[in-house]
Amino acid sequence: MDSARRYEHEDGPDSGDRLPSTVEQSVKIWIGGGLGVGKTTFIASVSEIDPLSTEAAMTDLSLGLDDVTLVPDKVTTTVAFDFGRITLNKRLVLYLFGAPGQERFRFVWDDLLAGSLGAVVIVDTRRLDTSFEAIDFLESKGARFVVAVNSFEGAQRFPVEKIRPALALSDHVPIVNFDARNPSECSSVLLKLMEDLQTTLYPPTALPERP
Repeated sequence: MDSARRYEHEDGPDSGDRLPSTVEQSVKIWIGGGLGVGKTTFIASVSEIDPLSTEAAMTDLSLGLDDVTLVPDKVTTTVAFDFGRITLNKRLVLYLFGAPGQERFRFVWDDLLAGSLGAVVIVDTRRLDTSFEAIDFLESKGARFVVAVNSFEGAQRFPVEKIRPALALSDHVPIVNFDARNPSECSSVLLKLMEDLQTTLYPPTALPERP
C-alpha cells in the first residue's frame, strides 16, 4: 500500500496503452455530477488511453426529461458510463468511471461506485442544483470526494468561501477550480483527491506528549 501514498507526477506509461511494469497499485475513481457539467470532457482530457464513452444522441424523447437550458449545444448524453485511465506515477494507476447525470440513468450509480476508493463531483456554477444529488449520494455512502468547479465560458467565478455554503459542503471536502478541457488541471483534481484520501487512510501518527 506504500505505493498509493506517493502522488507526485512521474513518467506515464512506457508507450501506448501499456502500463509500466513498475505499477503496483490500481484505484477505481467515481466521476459524477449533473447533466452537461463536463464529466465526459474531464475523462477524455485526462485519460492516457482512448476513453470509452457510451454517448447517445439526444432526441425529442428527452424533452421534458433533460434540462439543457444552459447547455443548448449539448447534443449527446452518457447513457451508461464513461471510462478512462491515468497513471499518476510509476506505481499508481487510476481507473475513472464517469456516471451518467440524468435522473433516469441513476440506477447505475451504485454499481459504478462499488469498489471505488474515492470520487470527484464536477459542478457548474450556473446551475449548482444539478450536482446536489451526486453530493447527497456520496455522503449517504460515506464516500470521500472532492468537488471540482468547471470553468465554463461566461460563467461567473465564485470564491471557495461562497461555493462551500451554496453546496452545503462539510469543511473537510476539498474544492478545486479547474477547466475540464485542460489535461493538467484535470490531473490536479485527481491529485487533490488522492492527497485527501492519503490523509484519511493514513493519518499522521500523533507523537506522545513528553511527561
